[in-house]
Amino acid sequence: MSAIFDAIVIGGGQAGLASGYYLKKNELQFLILEASEQATGSWPHYYDSLKLFSPARLSSLPGMKIPGAATHYPLRNEVIQYLKAYAQRFDLPIRTNQKVIAVEKSDNGFSIRTAAGDEYQTRTIINATGSFHNPYMPDISGREAFQGEVLHSSSYRNPDRYRGQRVVVVGRGNSAVQIAVELADSSHTSLAVLRPVQFTKTKVLGIDLHFWIRAVGFDTFPFWRFGKKPPSSSSVADLNDYRARLKAGKPDQRSMFTSFYSEGVVWPDGTEEPVQTVIFATGYRPNLTYLQPIGALDAEGKPLQTAGISLSVPGLYYVGLEGQRSFASATLRGVGPDAKYVVRKLLRYLKNHL
Repeated sequence: MSAIFDAIVIGGGQAGLASGYYLKKNELQFLILEASEQATGSWPHYYDSLKLFSPARLSSLPGMKIPGAATHYPLRNEVIQYLKAYAQRFDLPIRTNQKVIAVEKSDNGFSIRTAAGDEYQTRTIINATGSFHNPYMPDISGREAFQGEVLHSSSYRNPDRYRGQRVVVVGRGNSAVQIAVELADSSHTSLAVLRPVQFTKTKVLGIDLHFWIRAVGFDTFPFWRFGKKPPSSSSVADLNDYRARLKAGKPDQRSMFTSFYSEGVVWPDGTEEPVQTVIFATGYRPNLTYLQPIGALDAEGKPLQTAGISLSVPGLYYVGLEGQRSFASATLRGVGPDAKYVVRKLLRYLKNHL
């Protein structure tokens, strides 16, 4: 008979590692199942120049600080190395190449099957997978006829292959602006937006804005306790003079195009312009189909949960969902407090059901 774990964490990225930290601290028998070859989440798949929007001192997982100056904004590769070191330091029980394809209810809790053909039994589950592997791109008229390249920002790496091209980046968030500014140094790039980009100063009185957000409690304010969702951030951190770059037209900012045509895009005034590449930095959607059969999701595929606790499946929990408990829930700095809360609830559940 196979072992029955107290908990299995699905996903070995930042949310899964933070969950593992608190599960181990409470001496539970658990595993972390990671779909890829290493427990670094989606970070290796992001574009090369990605920079955290919050400084190192405010962006660490529980129990271990990110190396470097407190005011430094870590780059993608620094975060990857940090996550590797984190898993090693706390000796977390991670099994890689274990993509979960099915979850079923069992007499003891849950049965989990992976694409590798393995099966696991567990009393509880913490889903910590994020949504990177389900990128969202809006359906825009004429896309099928467009002969250029269309991709999501999740597939973008660096500007090398786009040098000298006419490129349009769609979106008004941090990633859209970072990518568009980078591309504008070597290509004719426009940022296509539904509304103008709004910028936030990175420092107030010489101190990073995230310090003040945390100091006043907004970063972790429990909106869910009042039946509300945290407001989504629609402003961009002005890290490298992004505001000045857009003002100077590198890249320029335009109202979203209305459709594609074979050679390019059609702008709102009816002008057709040849374009080689369109990059959609338009976010992601949940990808939790393996939880659908046990009644964990709503009609849109979103988890039925409050503060990371499943409303329909006892023993099922979440860490890393956007707006799960606070404004910072889906970030490197926010998964720790959420994991601590969820594991506390999980412990209470195990105590009542053993």
